[in-house]
Amino acid sequence: MSRAQTVAEHYARRALADTILAALEAAGKDLDHLTPDDLAPVDEFHSGQRNATVRLAQLAGVTGSERVLDVGCGIGGPSRYLASRYGCRVAGLDLTADFVAVAQMLAQRTGLADKVAYRQGDALDLPFAEASFDLVWSQNAAMNIADRARLYGEMRRVLKPGGRLAIQDVAAGPGGEPFYPTPWAGDKSISFLFAPQATRATLEGVGLRVVAWHDPTRESLEQAIAGQGSGGRSAAAARPAYPDRAEFPHGLEKHAAKFAGGKDQARQRRARAGVARERILLASW
Repeated sequence: MSRAQTVAEHYARRALADTILAALEAAGKDLDHLTPDDLAPVDEFHSGQRNATVRLAQLAGVTGSERVLDVGCGIGGPSRYLASRYGCRVAGLDLTADFVAVAQMLAQRTGLADKVAYRQGDALDLPFAEASFDLVWSQNAAMNIADRARLYGEMRRVLKPGGRLAIQDVAAGPGGEPFYPTPWAGDKSISFLFAPQATRATLEGVGLRVVAWHDPTRESLEQAIAGQGSGGRSAAAARPAYPDRAEFPHGLEKHAAKFAGGKDQARQRRARAGVARERILLASW
């Protein structure tokens, strides 16, 4: 099985559309008149969810005039937010065909099908012409990709001169290998975390210039742990990220313990950031 097939299989979930619609109906939503806000608890399954999307849009300085490409779009939450909030026209690309089908369905149900379009494809071979987009956007998609130079090179290729690349990603921390399973990988065979310095060097190596960098690790981790309460678990039932794996909350708790340390581990806490860090960045050329 190829890397792409293994990654797609990791994220695949049976009857995903039915699961999401049933959860929305149970929450009292009108399925014929959905809004991006209605969908936010289930369609923004990157770390930080809607708050992270808002933060990245602000960092990118989105105005609404941009043509945007969302690489690793999932079921389309961020793209629909950008279209609804700013009026952007957004193309979404994802490796998982199930995600693309659900993204298209939800675009229709939110009345945004004229502003967003989705297609299945590989981020290492973007099916778009050079200089097609003002903004390339990606949230929590690169962790499954080892060839970052090719990924960032493809993103630069489809950007217009002076265009911007806005990324939210999980980076390797100094604490060692992640505890598996994680949201992006059941084991290390499809997990490729880069240290922040390596990411910056790779971006610069393909001709991009990093203009902003932010590390919201603690905020994202605390939100993820808080989400393991009853409300978070209910929302997670309809969320496609890391489906059907009850082990994940326990792995998350291990990450939190290693990140924060106990009260008697102040020196370790200061010296070690943890096994993984969150980062958002803006690059241009």
